[in-house]
Amino acid sequence: MNAPRSWLDWNATAPLGEAARAAMIAALDAGNPSSVHADGRAARALVEKARRQIAALCGTRAEHVVFTSGASEAAATVLTPDWRLGRSPLRFSRLYVAATDHPCVLSGGRFPAERVMRLGVDASGVIDLATLEAALAGRDNADGLPLVAVHLANNETGVIQPIAEIAALVHAAGGRLIVDAVQAPGRISVDLSTLNADFLILSAHKIGGPKGTGAIIGASDLLMPAPLIGGGGQERGHRAGTENVAAISGFGAAADEAARGLAHSGVMAIWREGAEAEILRLAPDAVFHGRLAPRLPNTTYFSIPGLKAETMQIAFDLEGVSVSAGSACSSGKVGRSPVLDAMGADADLGAIRVSIGPATGDREMAALVAALEKIVARREKPARAA
Repeated sequence: MNAPRSWLDWNATAPLGEAARAAMIAALDAGNPSSVHADGRAARALVEKARRQIAALCGTRAEHVVFTSGASEAAATVLTPDWRLGRSPLRFSRLYVAATDHPCVLSGGRFPAERVMRLGVDASGVIDLATLEAALAGRDNADGLPLVAVHLANNETGVIQPIAEIAALVHAAGGRLIVDAVQAPGRISVDLSTLNADFLILSAHKIGGPKGTGAIIGASDLLMPAPLIGGGGQERGHRAGTENVAAISGFGAAADEAARGLAHSGVMAIWREGAEAEILRLAPDAVFHGRLAPRLPNTTYFSIPGLKAETMQIAFDLEGVSVSAGSACSSGKVGRSPVLDAMGADADLGAIRVSIGPATGDREMAALVAALEKIVARREKPARAA
């Protein structure tokens, strides 16, 4: 019988949690939450319960949560020049993003390409605050306000950005801050008031919920972007389309689990340090990207000189270990990471991401080490004579 595979790619997607699965199954036969009869009201109650659960995870109010089909749609919604402050229109003239942001943020959403400015990062992948401050100071608010969008934690390196400091610079310039917090819940605290962000973006499947649902979470509902999807009045007019009750219910249950999962973050950090020690034992020349910066406790991103990332990923896969060679949002392509390019890493280095979760244990560690030992041994073998 084949041995079970070892899932070490939690940053790509977390396995569906049991609580989320149960909530989804219970909601599969729910009615249309916009209907006024008893079946519709029961479905509405499920949606609103999930809204409260997600708001509690992020330290905001339920009415400040808008459901979307995922984080990419959430990003496309909030990355727009056109907003409303109450009943008054508000326009943002330029979008500033970090060079290591996720592709759904780097694309600029509904901003014209010439209105999107990429901000550099240091060798650890941390945004250059001086560059951001200079960029914000060198513009004229008469042309419109600045909008800044950055990730809380990088999906490849796990590096955590100084969001509170970024927020202070943005707000001093009269701008607004959107934070892609997709990788953070359950690993570090995600609280809007502490971060001082204006909006967060979340994805259900990164925290053990179902794929295909996400959310925009605001510090208030006074400032809102022009809808990306118009039509019916669902989500208080901010996102048309009948809500996916089952997926949203699973999202809410996963948010509850993520809030409780913070207690496990210390254990994940110990596991990560142990994994990095084993990698260095087997490959003393291994390079860990972002290791000098604050990182998520569940993520390590490493290169081994002389081994291509795609070669290592295939070798791990053949050994039954699921790891990643970068972002999972590249249509299955494996190649040089733009994150490494932005960090100024050696052009010859590819990298492997190992990301863990609450269910990761000794079996997965043993599988990772055994697979890597074989991979490194093959690198060290001398070439056979022709």
